[in-house]
Amino acid sequence: MSYASLDAYSRKLRVAHEAARTGATAPDGTPRRLISASWRRSLAAGIDPDGTAAPLVYDVSHLDEVRESHPLQPLLPMLAGTLTTMADASANIAIITDRDGNILWRDGNRAVMRRADLVGLADGHTWAETSVGTNGIGTALADRKPVHVYSEEHLLKVLHVWSCSAAPIVDPDTDEVLGCIDISGTAPSLHPATVALVSATAKLAESQLALRMHEGDERLRRRFDGLRDHDSMLITATGRVIAGDPAGLLGRRVPIAGDRILLPGGRAVLAEPFHDGYLVRVSTDRIPPTLQLTFLGEGQPTARLSGREIPLSLRHAEILALLALHPRGLTAEQLCFYLYGDAGNPVTIRAEIHRLRAQLGETVGAKPYRLTSPVEADFIELRSLLGTGDPAAVARAYPGPLLPRSESPELRRARDELEVQVRANLLRNGSPEDLWIYAQTASGRDDLQILERLSTTLPATDPRAITARIRLRTP
Repeated sequence: MSYASLDAYSRKLRVAHEAARTGATAPDGTPRRLISASWRRSLAAGIDPDGTAAPLVYDVSHLDEVRESHPLQPLLPMLAGTLTTMADASANIAIITDRDGNILWRDGNRAVMRRADLVGLADGHTWAETSVGTNGIGTALADRKPVHVYSEEHLLKVLHVWSCSAAPIVDPDTDEVLGCIDISGTAPSLHPATVALVSATAKLAESQLALRMHEGDERLRRRFDGLRDHDSMLITATGRVIAGDPAGLLGRRVPIAGDRILLPGGRAVLAEPFHDGYLVRVSTDRIPPTLQLTFLGEGQPTARLSGREIPLSLRHAEILALLALHPRGLTAEQLCFYLYGDAGNPVTIRAEIHRLRAQLGETVGAKPYRLTSPVEADFIELRSLLGTGDPAAVARAYPGPLLPRSESPELRRARDELEVQVRANLLRNGSPEDLWIYAQTASGRDDLQILERLSTTLPATDPRAITARIRLRTP
């Protein structure tokens, strides 16, 4: 894009900025779709376009300890060398962050770094979208793909003299984002093609991680070879099946909970610690298809069977939830009572079960009514997580109440119980990040205790603290 074209685009962006703040109509195609979506996320998170700098989250004196414990630490010398060469050649600065957008390392042109200090583009500061709005680092992490953010595409006005190209680094072992690499500079000095360079560097890091992963897998397999039998399966610490295949799972990932492995068939089998992984012995008997239920939150309840999505009415979702909560089964009279209280009619239940079995076949058994397939349900998993002492996992697993439209007395009791346990767990053990996730749910949005905790534990200038204070003042 020529400088004349950039000037015209900048003028349109300035109009679009004002439109985004006031709710007016922006010029067609401005900003581009990726940036427009990021602006919406940022404004919804309470970001003030007149903000002045990224907040500090790590004291510099503690940063060495943070770097040492980070999964990218072994790659820092390689990444730093590659990025510094790129930055020096173009009078820019190079940055490496963790998965939350917190800057772990920075180097490059000294004059540009002095300017970067003024906006918190420096070690220990956070550049997540929820902290500073649209920017290369935060938007690349939010979208899990390389991005170039030009000048006025930043939501914060103070960043309009900057442009940045960033790419996330994804762990090939866990498929989780580990961090982000970024080249930043003043707008005229940073060419949009820089995004291709940072993307290639991120792929280089991922290839190094994949090599280390495969080397570890091979060491584990060699130890397994002497124990191999037709019923055994070798699983890495992250749940990848890398040897043995009695259940047809080679190359797939299975969830690990304590000393148990949950097979896709729904059976929990004992996982024996084996060097850096687990050894599992399973039967090769036919495993029935797993019924997957997603019933938490405001969305439409869904069920999947053998990978096929099953459309559900609310009543059928209620029946499946009750059968999942009572794995030994329920009679028609019990189901009727749990659904309707004393006013129900078992004949109605039998008719509903008949229609449900037309959709799910033998997955719904009779005498008593029960689920004959293994079940993976988000609300069952949440109950398990509540006992693990991991509030971050609880916060991520709770998008909202169990079947919120249901009036079933039994499900209302289960829904309220889950809500109370999640809230108590997060208030007792959760970090501000965990509480913020909960504050986005229907129940947490107006929870005074949650909002007060956020407003007092987060820095006063943190957008999340500002949003919490606004909600507290709103009647």
